[in-house]
Amino acid sequence: MAIGLFKVDPLDEVDEASESPEFEELVRRQLELLGEDPRREGLDRTPARVAKALRFLTQGYNTSAEEVVGKGVFKEEHDNMIMVRNIELYSLCEHHMLPFFGKAHVAYIPNGKIVGLSKIPRIVDVYARRLQVQERLTEQIAEGLCRVLHPSGVGVVIEAYHLCMMMRGVEKQNSKTITSALRGAFREDPKTRDEFLRLAHSTNGLHQY
Repeated sequence: MAIGLFKVDPLDEVDEASESPEFEELVRRQLELLGEDPRREGLDRTPARVAKALRFLTQGYNTSAEEVVGKGVFKEEHDNMIMVRNIELYSLCEHHMLPFFGKAHVAYIPNGKIVGLSKIPRIVDVYARRLQVQERLTEQIAEGLCRVLHPSGVGVVIEAYHLCMMMRGVEKQNSKTITSALRGAFREDPKTRDEFLRLAHSTNGLHQY
């Protein structure tokens, strides 16, 4: 919906009829426990917004790598590394339900089939849009690509910042977590592994943050 020159965030559009009354009541109670009045003007629609936002941020539970790839797999005899680098990702830490965000670098070596390039970021989002830990997210992306393509090898590197470390706890603002998952040739062939890691880290994928 657009009003004049300004667009309204669809996550801020709240229907009159509640879609998640039980969830919204939990959010209202949270606000009360924080010492707030959920009936005041600035908060009266917050429970519905929170419910809608969390449905969006966890929509990965409702799909799979196979579903988002669909018919986007094609026969091709290319047998060299294919990489999509600097894929933005946003997820929620399952320990504190605070965001972590960063970049994924994903590569594979085809084994008679390739996948449409836009499908790789979609696979990343399938698993990022869940309550996660970065270690499991990295493994799930690699496994999802393996199931879809059965490639000769897969490599995934994720570099991310965690607000549970930045906003609370140790409060370290510049600590970046790096995880990797290697399959097939990326694990077994040192030259392939080194090429992948060199390409993944050849630029600072998080320079804009």
